[in-house]
Amino acid sequence: MEEINNQKKSLKTEITQKYLPFVWEVLKIFIIASAIVLPIRYFLFQPFIVKGDSMAPNFLSGDYLIVDELSYRFSDPQRGDIIIFKYPKDTAQRFIKRVIGLPGETIDIKNGSVTISKDGKSFMLDENYLPLDLKTYGDARIVLGADDFFVLGDNREFSYDSRAWGNVPKKDIIGKTFLRILPLTAFSKF
Repeated sequence: MEEINNQKKSLKTEITQKYLPFVWEVLKIFIIASAIVLPIRYFLFQPFIVKGDSMAPNFLSGDYLIVDELSYRFSDPQRGDIIIFKYPKDTAQRFIKRVIGLPGETIDIKNGSVTISKDGKSFMLDENYLPLDLKTYGDARIVLGADDFFVLGDNREFSYDSRAWGNVPKKDIIGKTFLRILPLTAFSKF
């Protein structure tokens, strides 16, 4: 009986000496990989999948994007940037839209076009990224606050955007579109 107990102890020692270093190495690799990947994922870049057709024809449902979360910590969004943000009426949802109006501007939508005014100067929005026959529907005048942005979807006829639910506060902006990864045929950097 004592011999069997000694054999069991010997076997446990052998297994421990053989496999414990392997388990420790795997655990170290996992810890190091997590220390590298998690900060990148949560503070620098994150994935986003487009749902719906509000950004067609430039982005289609199912497009897989990488969002740059770092740039807007050092600069403000610019007109024409494609941003990912928390939907103001339900911050658990994420939306993708194009920045049209910047803080302190007045946006006038009338007769299918967008006019932007600030400090007595105004101009009609030139949107060379959209089809020429595209019109922006609705009649509205929106005055943006000091930290507000006005956003529109590229598919103006079918987009649920600032015309319907108002401005996007800067604090709700997650980041800007950096890369389109999928589909591979549409891979591009923005």
